[in-house]
Amino acid sequence: MDETQTLYRNLRALPPTAWILFGGTFLNKFGTFVVPFLALYLTSRGFTFAQAGIAIGAYGVGNVFATIIGGHLADHIGRRKTIILSMFSGAATMMMLSQAASYPSILAASALCGLAGEFYRPASSALLADLVPAANRVTAYSAYRMAINAGFAFGPATAGFLAGRGYFWLFAGDAATSALFGLVAIFALPEVPHPPENRGSWLEASRTLLADRRLLRVLLAALGIALVFFQMNCTFGLAVTGAGLSLREYGLLLSMNGAMVVLIELPLTTITTRHPPLSVIALGYLVIGIGFALTAFASTLAAFAACIAIFTFGEMAAMPVTSAYVAGLSPRHMRGRYMGAYGLTWTVAQVVGPGLGMALFSRSAPVYWAACGAIGIASAALAARASAISAAPEAAPSAAGK
Repeated sequence: MDETQTLYRNLRALPPTAWILFGGTFLNKFGTFVVPFLALYLTSRGFTFAQAGIAIGAYGVGNVFATIIGGHLADHIGRRKTIILSMFSGAATMMMLSQAASYPSILAASALCGLAGEFYRPASSALLADLVPAANRVTAYSAYRMAINAGFAFGPATAGFLAGRGYFWLFAGDAATSALFGLVAIFALPEVPHPPENRGSWLEASRTLLADRRLLRVLLAALGIALVFFQMNCTFGLAVTGAGLSLREYGLLLSMNGAMVVLIELPLTTITTRHPPLSVIALGYLVIGIGFALTAFASTLAAFAACIAIFTFGEMAAMPVTSAYVAGLSPRHMRGRYMGAYGLTWTVAQVVGPGLGMALFSRSAPVYWAACGAIGIASAALAARASAISAAPEAAPSAAGK
């Protein structure tokens, strides 16, 4: 069957409510105005680079707790209510941050923004799995990622325009788009009924998660590859500028990653859905590791672009399939917590990965890039070995398109 027809059929199979969720997510991510400009905002107010870095780190710490709390709320009060609560509380905390004057209050408000504005994500991922049949989830999660990346791609230009009129408008615009997504959730998203057994305590939920060997292997593999992937925003930039390339060229390379995800990832799912999910995940993680390891040999714009292309293909192959696989592993009454656990691997990596990477890179760049490749290989091996565990999950046949 023609690939275009297959993709068209898969997209048409998605329910209208899934497209509403994609639209709301795009709107919210398009309006992520403050975080990319937070360092500039704080230094313009007289704070040091170190203080600005700590404030951004506080936002990341809030993200870590958001994945835990968001997954718990999604299973206890419902996906839709969790999204609504996150969007309106995120808007409120963003305006609090705009008015914070002292450094301690800025740190507290930044952490609250990271928490309130992001705990909708496990609920959105769980709702998507609730709404979409298993056979179409890889396509659905790919479209969801496209909405996120498109928002991030187009939002910064608007943010720059608003910042030119005054930083307050960045905060106001960010809060407004969150509130708009909240209104979309109120009036257009369904509340999927959840069974009564989801009232389990934190301890009971933790026991269930820790007893799921398939999940633990995939989470450990995802954590490893996330530690590598977040080097794109730190040590990869040092390698690019260290080779004599400009910041503008580094920006173009980062834009290339987002553009590839937006333009290619959805069509790629027509191929990845034909194969066993864990094989696709393992191959994607391996390609990511190879792409970063090859950076050790890059010195020109074309060579760095080739590295970006390689690890972006690995990203596009593995990420939507991993989300669909974790959703398929989860009992329905714990789906929010399963998706929150998967999200936690990425938020933890986002907080600790850049610091670890910078420390190793400063000691020995060749050893550092070799370590990225080795972690990619180890993550791929973990994902592949998960298939040896019995009781294949719901996602396995769905991701294979059978």
